[in-house]
Amino acid sequence: MNENKKQIPLRISSELHGELERWAADEFRSVNGQIEYLLTECVKYRKKGKKGLTDGANEDKI
Repeated sequence: MNENKKQIPLRISSELHGELERWAADEFRSVNGQIEYLLTECVKYRKKGKKGLTDGANEDKI
């Protein structure tokens, strides 16, 4: 898989980073790989015509 990848700066809270770090470890990914996986899944979901991931997506912010 030889593809060009864009680099983007991303600022997140240390709490969110910790959650992503644990989640990534559970799935044998790097934090960067986990973020890319999650964003890819969200884009796929959106392309299917769905508006939000859950009913209360913005209620439980870290």
